[in-house]
Amino acid sequence: MKILEKIEDVKREIRRIKRKDKKIGFVPTMGYLHEGHISLIRKAREECDYVVVSIFVNPTQFGPGEDYKRYPRDLNRDIKILKKEKVNLLFVPKVEDMYPKDFKTWVIVEDLSEKLEGKFRPSHFRGVCTVVLKLFNIVEPDCAYFGWKDAQQLVIVKKMVEDLNIPVEIIGCKTVREKDGLAASSRNTYLSEKDREKALCLYKALHKIKEMVELEGIRESDILLKEGKKIIENTEGVKLQYLEAVNLKNLNPVKKIKKGVMVAGAIKIGKVRLIDNIIF
Repeated sequence: MKILEKIEDVKREIRRIKRKDKKIGFVPTMGYLHEGHISLIRKAREECDYVVVSIFVNPTQFGPGEDYKRYPRDLNRDIKILKKEKVNLLFVPKVEDMYPKDFKTWVIVEDLSEKLEGKFRPSHFRGVCTVVLKLFNIVEPDCAYFGWKDAQQLVIVKKMVEDLNIPVEIIGCKTVREKDGLAASSRNTYLSEKDREKALCLYKALHKIKEMVELEGIRESDILLKEGKKIIENTEGVKLQYLEAVNLKNLNPVKKIKKGVMVAGAIKIGKVRLIDNIIF
């Protein structure tokens, strides 16, 4: 596995690979890899000839008071995982190279970025879209792999690619869950054993809604969300930020659950913020 830090070195390597007519798969990450990341890498390995992973804790997608400085980092651990997974190239750029002093250009997907997460993290998707587009321009992948756990991010990246005619296929991969049902996330490492039990309330709420739809045939969003919110609000020490049923294409609220609808939620336990969703 090659490990490169400089943008020009990555571009040079990518040109070399493209001359061999190899299909490039790309998995952008912020590191501290977990089973969710590994599932994306394995999917890329199955479908592509050459797999690139980036590790970059992107400062522009963190708002004031968020966890940029304490976000978990362990590059040596990540390198061992990536070597085991037979990744071809690891790109680890520096902040000053990705965002030089005179950096002034931002990518914004309007409307979609202002909903759900956008209400609580106003500049988050501006940072996500800008860094993802930069990474696409550097790596020039044929396919890029994202997890459905961050469903709004995936919807927004797909829209950006469509609107800007970016020649990359965006592939969404199912949410990987830990044994207790908690969606795999680097931020799970923040949780104490006690808080982890509390964090499960979001998964339990989503699971309850799924059961009510599939087993009881209840499709009215207001009834379903009321039951889900009750589970979260009755969990001591957990603050519900949102629980909404939305159309997966435009993220607008829906009155009834049907195919193409997502129920998404976010909770806070102390300083730890977690998101999850189910998609019908």
